[in-house]
Amino acid sequence: MTSKLNAANAAAVDAHSREFLVFSLGEEEYAVDILKVQEIRGYENVTRIANAPDFIKGVTNLRGVIVPIVDLRIKFHLDKVEYGGQTVVIVVNVGERIVGIVVDGVSDVMSLTPEQIKPAPEFGVTLSSDYLSGLGSLEDRMLVLVDIEKLLTSEEMALVDHVAE
Repeated sequence: MTSKLNAANAAAVDAHSREFLVFSLGEEEYAVDILKVQEIRGYENVTRIANAPDFIKGVTNLRGVIVPIVDLRIKFHLDKVEYGGQTVVIVVNVGERIVGIVVDGVSDVMSLTPEQIKPAPEFGVTLSSDYLSGLGSLEDRMLVLVDIEKLLTSEEMALVDHVAE
């Protein structure tokens, strides 16, 4: 009887857990909701756009769709931004928009239960807490959970729409 109850509890926890794609920017680990991710691609050269902010690397043609490419490392003011073999583009769907975000690397997909997600701090993080959905705590790892929808629908990112047109 107890094992049936434990199995039911485990199923209930699984039903409430959310999956996140974990990626790195510098020394930090970040994560975005896996349901927003369309695909992961290697970084390739993009077509630069005149007068675009420096964090908008340019645009690329993805199977007939012009996709703006945003370098999160520049957006989050990281010191060293280098393009190497681990550099990837995470293509995300946000509302009506498809955007590629450049990151240092992707490590894995993790499931987090509501108990493992803590509220975002108001200080000490390189990006505005407006773009954070919380901190994910899993054993000895701490993940900064990025609300990609808020980040990519902010006023600043409205520039992406102009770039893509």
